[in-house]
Amino acid sequence: MQDILDRFEKKYAHLKKKGLRIEGLAEIDSIRKYKVIKVSKPFIFDNRLIPDKFEGVKLQKRISGDLPNEFKTDQERFIWSPDRYERFVDRCGDEIRKKLGLDTMSREEMLDAMCGGNYQAHVEKVTQWAKEGRIPPLN
Repeated sequence: MQDILDRFEKKYAHLKKKGLRIEGLAEIDSIRKYKVIKVSKPFIFDNRLIPDKFEGVKLQKRISGDLPNEFKTDQERFIWSPDRYERFVDRCGDEIRKKLGLDTMSREEMLDAMCGGNYQAHVEKVTQWAKEGRIPPLN
């Protein structure tokens, strides 16, 4: 497993300049020996640049630092609700473009970058969760 982590670190080393921190391997299920690669990143980060899995090992991603006001949680609403991403991108588009170094990003590209790579897939996933009652209804 260490060799997979070494290859991951080598392949994504260039993202450390953008705030990616590779925290190492972790076992999250001791019975099934399920391991993940733990990483952290700033909130404004182009999530399209890192995979969900690397060589069959899932990434466990977390955000380092504070969340913007749009994502301050309240118990009645799902913190990663699509409307929160939209409000943040609409308010901070210039800052996102500057931090990501992509001056010509469209709103849709910023939404994709911020929410994990595919904003429409995120919308569909959380809409389904709301229908199933796993999260509060989306407003």
